Amino acid sequence: MTPEPTVFVVDDDEALRQSLTRLMESVNLPVETYPDAQAFLDSHDSGRPGCLVLDIRMPGMNGLELQDKLAKGRVRIPIIIISAHGNVDKAVRAMKSGAVDFIKKPYKGELLLERIRQALELDARIRRQEAARAEVAARLALLSPREHEVIEMLAAGKTPKQIAFELDLSRKTVDVHRGHIMMKMRADTLVELVEMLHVYRNAPD
Repeated sequence: MTPEPTVFVVDDDEALRQSLTRLMESVNLPVETYPDAQAFLDSHDSGRPGCLVLDIRMPGMNGLELQDKLAKGRVRIPIIIISAHGNVDKAVRAMKSGAVDFIKKPYKGELLLERIRQALELDARIRRQEAARAEVAARLALLSPREHEVIEMLAAGKTPKQIAFELDLSRKTVDVHRGHIMMKMRADTLVELVEMLHVYRNAPD
C-alpha cells in the first residue's frame, strides 16, 4: 500500500509546530513535526510521499543547509520555506535551490494550505514520472546492444531500409530486431515506442 502523503514540518519553535499540526489536522492532512534538521534527516524515508515545510533560522543546520543537503542526496521532496527572518537574498537562494515557495511569518493559514496542496500535487506528479521512467528503463535493460542501436535509429525516424543500409544488415534482420524490440518494450506501435523513450529521457534527473 502506498503511504499517505504527509506534511513534514521542521521548525525549532514548539508553539509553531503545534499550530501547524492543528492546521494540518483541520483539513485531515497527515503531519509530522521535527525540532531541527538533523532530527528530520535521521528519520525521513525518501520513499514516503509528501512535502516539507521548513524554517530557515534554526540551531545547528539551518533550513537552507538542509535544503542543499537534500538536493545533494537527490531527495526530491517539494519544500516550502517559512521564516520570520526572510530577506530577498535568502528567498532567491531558496527558490533557485528548488523550493516551491518562500512564505514570511506570520503567514495566513489558507495561503499556506494552498501552497501545501500545490506542493503535494507536485510531489505526486514527480513520483508518477519517476515510476514511468523506471519502468521504461527496466524494459530498455532487456535489449541487446544491437537492439539499442536499432531503437535509437527508429526513434530518429529512420526507415528499416535506411537502418539496414547504415548497419550493414539485411532488411529481414532489421525487421527481426524491430519485432524483438517491440515485444521487449511492450509497445504496440512505433509512436508508442517513441513516447516511451521521450518519458525516459525527459523525466527529472
